Amino acid sequence: MIRITELRLPLNHAEDALRPAVLARLKLAEAELAEVHVFRRGYDARKRSDIQLVYTLDCALAPGVDEAAVLARFAGDHQIRATPDTGYHFLAQVGDYTGPRPVVVGFGPCGLFVALILAQMGLRPLVLERGKSVRERTQDTWGLWREQKLHPESNVQFGEGGAGTFSDGKLWSQISDPRHLSRKVLTEFVKAGAPEEILYVSKPHIGTFRLVSMIIKMRAEIERLGGEIRFQQKVTDLRIEDGPDGKAVRGVTLESGEQIDATHVVIALGHSARDTFKMLYERGVHMEAKPFSIGYRIEHPQSLIDAARFGPNAGNKILGAADYKLVHHAKNGRAVYSFCMCPGGTVVAATSEPDRVVTNGMSQYSRNERNANAGIVVGLTPEDYRQDGKKDGSPVNPLDGMAFQRIWESRAYELGGGGYLAPGSLVGDFIKRQVSREFGDVLPSYKPGVTLTNLQEKGRGSLPAYCLDAIREALPAFARQIRGFDRADAVLTGVETRTSSPLRINRGRDYQSLNVRGLFPAGEGAGYAGGIMSAGVDGIEVAEALAADLLGLPDAPVLQGKGSKAGGQV
Repeated sequence: MIRITELRLPLNHAEDALRPAVLARLKLAEAELAEVHVFRRGYDARKRSDIQLVYTLDCALAPGVDEAAVLARFAGDHQIRATPDTGYHFLAQVGDYTGPRPVVVGFGPCGLFVALILAQMGLRPLVLERGKSVRERTQDTWGLWREQKLHPESNVQFGEGGAGTFSDGKLWSQISDPRHLSRKVLTEFVKAGAPEEILYVSKPHIGTFRLVSMIIKMRAEIERLGGEIRFQQKVTDLRIEDGPDGKAVRGVTLESGEQIDATHVVIALGHSARDTFKMLYERGVHMEAKPFSIGYRIEHPQSLIDAARFGPNAGNKILGAADYKLVHHAKNGRAVYSFCMCPGGTVVAATSEPDRVVTNGMSQYSRNERNANAGIVVGLTPEDYRQDGKKDGSPVNPLDGMAFQRIWESRAYELGGGGYLAPGSLVGDFIKRQVSREFGDVLPSYKPGVTLTNLQEKGRGSLPAYCLDAIREALPAFARQIRGFDRADAVLTGVETRTSSPLRINRGRDYQSLNVRGLFPAGEGAGYAGGIMSAGVDGIEVAEALAADLLGLPDAPVLQGKGSKAGGQV
């Protein structure tokens, strides 16, 4: 087949316009073209009055047409080439495997794909998830939102599906992906019930309700292939032994006291598994502090964002609800940017610890809620949050980021008035350093509720002063890109602290811990992903690396520097 990229057509082109466009582009006669398949469809909205659809197409030529000759005619055209192989090829497939069983700790997007790939290879993984199954977990999460009752082991952060279950369900990423592993992720989601459009739209998403049923089907497939998933199984210790080649993992200990022997353990934690991070640090597993960001959630009418981005084409079914991506470099040297933008969504309570407030964003597949929301966050370095007060350039304790997050999450709980209410402010008042008294036309979607307060009170503000200054400067700057972004009654809700893991559990090119053989740090919590897609891709690569080590296969493509390089993309 032949692939054409960057083929542009008007937004409202006729349904049958693709074939004539392909014939013209390839300079073929009607009888020479068999089929046209849409591989990717995006849009270019830079000119709002003339939005263009941008296609990547795979074209099958009719029998007898010389494909090589057609390609030779376009030898210097980078937009026409042979269609690459985007199928997934297993590293190995083992029948009747009776060797050591790999253990996967955590069943979020990364752990899900580690387990699925291992199961599809025949390696019968054992998954240990501290939280509950996804349907039980959903009920507990609604318990916080509706009844102000937190379940510390079953919430937005912990449980089957991970934090991505209660999100916009975004399935796109900016990772380098030369092996097309993201295609494997999308294909498995479609098998589990996701709409087929996620295979070709440029920014696919699913939404929470659909994710729940899909995760259940993927769990059933892992079990059908010989894997085992155990819920409410919290790992409290990692068993490590010294050997002739250094330290090596020998198993895990559960909160119940049960010990599980294992020579290969995947640590696929979410970014909020703070007690497990502490345990691994105390066991001497190599880790380091890393940058992350903190800020607020901002809400506008979705109609405002649609009009700003799409102009007269706002409301077009193909375009859907508009999103945005904004960055501002403040005068104090801080970068302020939008994070995890949720079109037509809601702001949700995302804490996992008592007496702390954390916000996040969520959308359903329809994206038809009244408000748009996004994190407006400020980048931090480890030096910003180190707790020992040193300024000598020495390494920052990897656990300091968690301590820093807790300070502001506790402050948010206090400012909200307790009961997991979140502190909030109108944008106009925030910019003017005033206390908000009542909401305008934009009503906050956060449940249990928002308490209007002073987010900037001296000595007990909701964020560090340098964050407040940077965000206050950024909001009017963002309004120059999206008209009305700084409208007076837009709502800020605090605080957003868990944008990514505050630490990285270091690993080598073989995806194993730098100092504990057989331990495979993976996904967002370990500092190697940021979102469902990159976590899933990282899970595939980790599964391949584990299988290569377990089965003694030296030629794994991921170990030859051909992986997706998902690590570090947050």
